Amino acid sequence: MAPGALTTPEPVVPGNDFHRLVSVVSEWDDTLRFYLNGAKVTIDNADPEVTLLEYLRGIGLTGTKLGCAEGGCGACTVVISQYSPTTKKIYHASVNACLAPLVSVDGKHVITVEGIGDVNKPHPAQERIAKWHGSQCGFCTPGIVMSLYALLRNNPNPTKHDVEEAFDGNLCRCTGYRPILDAAQTFSTTADCGKATSSSDCCMQNGDGGGPAGCCKNRSTVNGDADPVKRFTPPGFIEHKPDTELIFPPALWRHGFKGLAFGNERKRWLRPSTLKELLEIKNALPSAKVIGGSTETQIEVKFKAMQYSVSVYVGDISELRGYSFEDDHLVIGANITLTDLEGVLREGIRIYGPMKSQPLVAMLKQLEYFAGRQIRNVGTPAGNLATASPISDLNPVFVATRSIIIAHTLDTLEDGGIKIPMTSFFKSYRTTALPPNAVISSIRVPIAREKGEFIRAYKQAKRKDDDIAIVNAALRVSLDHDNMVESTNLVYGGMAPTTVQAQNTMEYLMGKKWNAKETLEGAVNALEQDFNLRFGVPGGMATYRRSLAFGFFYRFWHEVVGALEGEVSAELVDEIKREVSTGERDQDTTIAYEQRILGKGVPHVAAMKQVTGEAQYTDDIPKHHNELYGSLVLSTKAHAKILGVNSESALKIPGVRAYVDHRDLHSPEANRWGAPVCDEVFFAVDEVFTTGQPIGIILADTQLAATLGARAVSVQYEELPAILTTEEAIEKESFFQHYHYIRKGDPIEEAMKKADHVVEGVARMGGQEHFYLETNAVLVVPKPEDGEIEVFSSTQNAMETQSYIAQVCNVPANRVVTRVKRLGGGFGGKETRSVQLACICAIAAKKLKRPVRYMLNRDEDMVISGQRHPFLGRWKVGVNNDGKIVALDADVFCNGGWTQDLSAAVCDRALSHIDNCYMIPNIDVRGRVCKTNTMSNTAFRGFGGPQGMFICESFLEEAADTIGMPVDKLREVNMYQEGERTHFNQELKDWHVPLLVDEVKKEAEYAKRREAVDEFNKTHKWKKRGLSLIPTKFGISFTALFMNQAGALVHIYHDGSILVAHGGTEMGQGLHTKMTMVAAQALGVPLEDVLISETATNTVANTSPTAASASSDLNGYAIWDACQQLNERLKPYRERLGRGSSMKQLAHAAYFDRVNLSANGFYKTPDIGYTWGSNTGQMYFYFTQGAAIAEVEIDTLTGDWTCLRADVKMDIGRSINPAIDYGQIEGAFVQGQGLFTTEESLWFNNGQLATRGPGAYKIPGFRDIPQVFNVSMLKDVQWKNLNTIQRSKGVGEPPLFMGSSVFFAIRDALKSARADHGVTECLSLRSPATPERIRLSCADEIIRRSRVQPQDGEKEFFVSI
Repeated sequence: MAPGALTTPEPVVPGNDFHRLVSVVSEWDDTLRFYLNGAKVTIDNADPEVTLLEYLRGIGLTGTKLGCAEGGCGACTVVISQYSPTTKKIYHASVNACLAPLVSVDGKHVITVEGIGDVNKPHPAQERIAKWHGSQCGFCTPGIVMSLYALLRNNPNPTKHDVEEAFDGNLCRCTGYRPILDAAQTFSTTADCGKATSSSDCCMQNGDGGGPAGCCKNRSTVNGDADPVKRFTPPGFIEHKPDTELIFPPALWRHGFKGLAFGNERKRWLRPSTLKELLEIKNALPSAKVIGGSTETQIEVKFKAMQYSVSVYVGDISELRGYSFEDDHLVIGANITLTDLEGVLREGIRIYGPMKSQPLVAMLKQLEYFAGRQIRNVGTPAGNLATASPISDLNPVFVATRSIIIAHTLDTLEDGGIKIPMTSFFKSYRTTALPPNAVISSIRVPIAREKGEFIRAYKQAKRKDDDIAIVNAALRVSLDHDNMVESTNLVYGGMAPTTVQAQNTMEYLMGKKWNAKETLEGAVNALEQDFNLRFGVPGGMATYRRSLAFGFFYRFWHEVVGALEGEVSAELVDEIKREVSTGERDQDTTIAYEQRILGKGVPHVAAMKQVTGEAQYTDDIPKHHNELYGSLVLSTKAHAKILGVNSESALKIPGVRAYVDHRDLHSPEANRWGAPVCDEVFFAVDEVFTTGQPIGIILADTQLAATLGARAVSVQYEELPAILTTEEAIEKESFFQHYHYIRKGDPIEEAMKKADHVVEGVARMGGQEHFYLETNAVLVVPKPEDGEIEVFSSTQNAMETQSYIAQVCNVPANRVVTRVKRLGGGFGGKETRSVQLACICAIAAKKLKRPVRYMLNRDEDMVISGQRHPFLGRWKVGVNNDGKIVALDADVFCNGGWTQDLSAAVCDRALSHIDNCYMIPNIDVRGRVCKTNTMSNTAFRGFGGPQGMFICESFLEEAADTIGMPVDKLREVNMYQEGERTHFNQELKDWHVPLLVDEVKKEAEYAKRREAVDEFNKTHKWKKRGLSLIPTKFGISFTALFMNQAGALVHIYHDGSILVAHGGTEMGQGLHTKMTMVAAQALGVPLEDVLISETATNTVANTSPTAASASSDLNGYAIWDACQQLNERLKPYRERLGRGSSMKQLAHAAYFDRVNLSANGFYKTPDIGYTWGSNTGQMYFYFTQGAAIAEVEIDTLTGDWTCLRADVKMDIGRSINPAIDYGQIEGAFVQGQGLFTTEESLWFNNGQLATRGPGAYKIPGFRDIPQVFNVSMLKDVQWKNLNTIQRSKGVGEPPLFMGSSVFFAIRDALKSARADHGVTECLSLRSPATPERIRLSCADEIIRRSRVQPQDGEKEFFVSI
């Protein structure tokens, strides 16, 4: 953690309050009692600072993973079965164990992934996700399994919609979600809601409330006929039998909740069981922290170093979880869970009818996208109110409906309590009118009038599901019989430090005729005064936020007018809603070349272990004797001199053992690292160059002590000027020395003169956080002899880890063994950046002669490890009237961060891919790496290729617009043909992109849909659709020649079993699966007879990193080579024993003949070796090719959007395993979609990363993927020049750029929106195309009125580098 002043813990209870509190809790119990996977657990000495996740992992149940520690990724999901006092039923709640305090499970049944099945007897949910290829790296998988399990426990007959939304609190970075959903949908009923027109358009939720009495869910059959609800069990799969699930322990039915109190000298938990007990605590100690779901408090403790010495858990007070329907209002218990509240609201909608239930409909709408199910299962209305978040989704509805809070103190317990109007509840930022000794007991929500009152709620976020609002609103108006405004409440979140009303607008509207156009105009004028945000407003996005405030009112006004007059523009009023997603794979791809094993879609070899929680990752390794935990002391400054470091306070903390920094290395040279340029240090010495740069590390007996110790280390700085953005670096000429160029054809200035048009522009593309679900983790174990060290690391680069640990420990490399079992995702982020953490821990382990373990927190990982490089391309294109591109002149800049790392190679690949699939006869492109004071950016799936191709497609789009030609035609005119040479002089062989484009156009009915999109846009103003077709070619090989090599070691044991080792690491891409298939095919044995145990430097030496999409090519041929040697040795025995002889028989005979049954294989890629400058030699071994079509719909009033459909077709040669390869294509596409749309990294002006963790950084979720997602592979062609294993192609990186088709479809839609408003200026759209950028590009009158200009010297709140 970043250093900061440690607040010395105050006494658990201040002395003057001690006796009062003791009198309340002296008779309370101090023992936790609950059930865990069916077994009773009793804890007499519970650690009050331990979460449920830490407890579970501490006792060895490591299937539950730590992904983010803020409840945003779902990797830690468990199920807590409990009796709900609201519904009077058992509810199986999916819960984020990383947030749940241990006290919250008392009297409940905790079920983890280990408790529902194992590899020998999996639960049907586990089996189907495994066999449906829904697990790749597997780190997120246990949490996803448990979310599905919770759904099935609560609803054995879920609809397709139920299944689709069951995972809104889970994230996966590998799969693209499609196979997970396909597996889960096998549990759904065969018919969905009979009245649903979209995934969330059930008759129970629509705005007019119509239909509940005849809802299909109230019938014994779905469609009202004789067909029963049906599920199907796929052939060969375990049937789901709900009556065989773990029962709710009978003892818990008898469990009586009573006062609970436990803790230590730092922290104490109190758990009252009645409202009176709670009020007695608040009366004795008003400062006690009241906690319901702990969804915010645990984040404050973990990431903000907040300390609450006394916490009061109120989740088990049944009096606070009731509800009642009164004549004119709904009473909600303050601590009812949001999940239970959803059910109450649906019931209320049925009872009150369509008009009166409008407040309930508004609340239900906000809850639909309120966080994830795990949060809604524990979050409460009182938590929303008490935390007073200015972007709470529920609070605007409470204010707009003029709800009343009922609060109680001990003195008012027997009477009606304290009534606090919601309109006066919020006083200032995070401050309310609630007295310190009071608690919220209930909320009274008035129902609407039968006539003349209208209430609607709105929200816009960066991502649709599980995201906090940018701006939200609840708008209410009451009209008389002449449609004159009698009263109104226009309430907004995200526009001020509190939930706020638009007072000027409300005053203006009083007495006005609502459906008069001048009323709308006057209201928007007033809104401009209400929300006169300054350019640098906290939270940024001033123009966008104003546009949303205006846009929500604009939509509300029209919706009410429509209700009054019976006519309304549906496209203006309706928000974008998704259908239940579907997708298809061409399952016949490999039939023509399928072999005994190769070419078959077998599941990932570790899938069953992953779905059952048995797969072991680095931090799952059992604790070693005498082990220490590390916590880094990180720089808080972007650029500064270090004046001093003081660790004395840290070393006084109990459990802290040492502080280690650069002084503990044997020489200053040993502190330096970096590949290929050694320009980085493990520990800062005299100066820091970025926030998050390691200064030292604290070692302690526990992770908590280490974290507290790191915070206690004080660092004194003298700040220096910092450079953050690419533009700043260019202006100040802050570059690394690397400079490469590619020139071909005529001198560029002469070539430009021959063009009919010269178009200039700038393409700007942001970076991307890897967001592997498993953060960087390492365990270093020093050995007692010869300086040997064993390293268990989550790394893609075992050899480099070994080499640098040898350097810092001053031993030869043969003393260091790096072991990698598997990674929970890598994507390039663990190719070099994992080395730093491993070496720092090795330095500490050597000094202290004790094992050291460290798994980075998500926020630490994001600050330290680097991202995909942001790119800026300044281009000039010469193009003729017929669309032929004559010349390209471009300067390409990538933001390398503070050290070079792999930036030079990333920039080089961008230059080599700047042509994408197009013949440009005259070209001059130059690449520079910018040096800035941000974290050192690094490898990421695509490695500069997507950035280069994005620049290409951007200048194509803008050139086409400039000359008035459809961009599809421009692409077609310039597309490479077989045998032509690229700008780096490589001949295109087996060139299939034109064929891919033709086939995907035909399969996706592109021409027909192009016409449909154009027609849609002619008839729609507020919704626009876009369509785009993007091709790709991606070069496969390391551009560093020496890295294109691999080794393998194959052992045949005398029982016929086979052990394979190779240099690649398994990170979810299925490399080990493919390699076992290669070995099994080569040796003629069943797949189950082959094992790859791990990757280790003492089995295969001098390995290349697992990267560049080349690992199957390299390691596959190395394994094949080893197997061929063994086959040659076994040939006499096959001849003697016959063709049907087993490997056990062959090995047995060979062993007794003293034949070596081990073989080393080796492979190096032939024919490659490019020389920069002279532009000679072959750069890549071959090209993986593809084409994708995406169709989107955007809401021009908010910037919201959805991908309606995507069709992807790839040429990946002859697939070794089509199931694995389809997973790679889908996962890469969705990751690419995220890169170009939702994933935006932002910094504060002081150089601190602002977008840390899933709360601020938005990777695509389950309901962000294309609604229709079709993927296929090229087949029925010959690959005459492809000399790879099985004639397969690398597939990990190439499909990622296909995700840009979504970006360019959005641009296509925006062109129509802009044209409607008379804007003819060419659109230069910056990536990512966030909702903010989409909305600001629409160029309508509302945006013009929303525009905020900076004052002199004013900076925007966030910086995009």
